[in-house]
Amino acid sequence: MFSKDIGIDLGTANVSIYVKGRGIVLDEPSVVAVDNESKKILQVGEEARRMVGRTPGNIVAIRPLREGVIANFEMTEIMLKYFIDKVDGRKWYSHPRILICAPTNITSVEQKAIREAAKKSGAKEVFLEDEPKAAAIGAGMDIFQPSGNMVVDIGGGTTNVAVISMGDIVASSSIKIAGDKFDDAIIKYIKNKYKLLIGERTAEDIKIKIATVSPDGRQEEMDIRGRDMVTGLPLSITVKSNEIKEALMESVAAIVSAAKSLLEITPPELSADIIDKGIIVTGGGALLHGLDQLLNEELLVPVLVADDPMHCVVKGTGAMLDNLDKVSKKSPYKGL
Repeated sequence: MFSKDIGIDLGTANVSIYVKGRGIVLDEPSVVAVDNESKKILQVGEEARRMVGRTPGNIVAIRPLREGVIANFEMTEIMLKYFIDKVDGRKWYSHPRILICAPTNITSVEQKAIREAAKKSGAKEVFLEDEPKAAAIGAGMDIFQPSGNMVVDIGGGTTNVAVISMGDIVASSSIKIAGDKFDDAIIKYIKNKYKLLIGERTAEDIKIKIATVSPDGRQEEMDIRGRDMVTGLPLSITVKSNEIKEALMESVAAIVSAAKSLLEITPPELSADIIDKGIIVTGGGALLHGLDQLLNEELLVPVLVADDPMHCVVKGTGAMLDNLDKVSKKSPYKGL
């Protein structure tokens, strides 16, 4: 057995793992299904996600990460260990060095929780790196030149906005508005307008299939099913793209505001570079229809969606593994 380096995007919605020399070996939902009575772990990842909203009362589907940080330490540890074992980890290496990405503004307590969970899942050393830096590298940006680069990374729990130059973050902002809040906004809108209760999975389907935030975005409709709040019976309705745009505008406006505020405090020379290169949008939220166009119109700067935006962070961790000893100024975590 030998030591191996792995990179982990420990996301609120998904966990992705990159093994040095093998590439991305796992990408699964951050969900754990538990039997509440026996406390037994039933499923983890994709199998557990299928249970969300569809389980008997004694089975609970838990998402151990919320808004970019650990909400349930025990479940996070179990989930990490399961995923590391699943990628044949124990056959390939023992006690790997792990590089994990985290939002830019998490507290020292939250940092310690992430390190501790990784340590207990079998890591020899744990390194933490800022998510937007990994996202920028994974999107193909050359952040090590004396030139300004701006990335907007919209994940499940947080949106991280950063200006990077010379391999370090010059200015950054992190807000707890991202993919999950988009889903919540859709659920709330349908509830208020149609008195219909829908679940997270239905809201996500709506977001993916018909949502838009562009002024001249797509005009589509979709039949959805839920529970009528008045009669308590199942009910089917049809929703349209322009309704979902209305539902999402408050959340999207917060992301636009965060990006605008960061641009306002960016040094002029770096701002000029950003105007030339444009802003790169990464993360699952980058796939929200019309978001790049809206950001372009509001910020007056070219906005581009990265290739394969959902995997930019984990690809970035993979690139950083080649220089793991130099990658972070933060000390590696070696013990409690």
